[in-house]
Amino acid sequence: MSFDEEWSAARATAATNVSLRLNQASPPGGADLALDQDHIGAVGSEAHRLHARLQADGKHAATATAEAAGALTREGFASGAALSKVGTRWESQLKTLVAACAQISNGLNYSLSSHGKDEQQLYAAFTTSKIDEYLK
Repeated sequence: MSFDEEWSAARATAATNVSLRLNQASPPGGADLALDQDHIGAVGSEAHRLHARLQADGKHAATATAEAAGALTREGFASGAALSKVGTRWESQLKTLVAACAQISNGLNYSLSSHGKDEQQLYAAFTTSKIDEYLK
């Protein structure tokens, strides 16, 4: 089969499989976007609580770890440097986790307020368009 024949066959197959759907009320299986403010708010609150607890409790062993690493290093143990590295890594990972919790909490709070504002704007736009329709 030549290229032209294959190309013609591919185009014919593609042309028979074309479909278009517009103005569909909702996709099969239900709505594609649902925002339950209670659930979103609960997740945001938990992220905020976790953020606060990590900041308060995540560093409770930092002083003891640093002291132990220093003592081991002074006594010539290689595990002193390793423990110091573990302490440094812990602090780094803790900062990352605290920042992620803050980002989740703030992002969800923003989503809730943004969604509310969008709803108000859409309502105003639809209401105004209906008024304009009657005034004409």
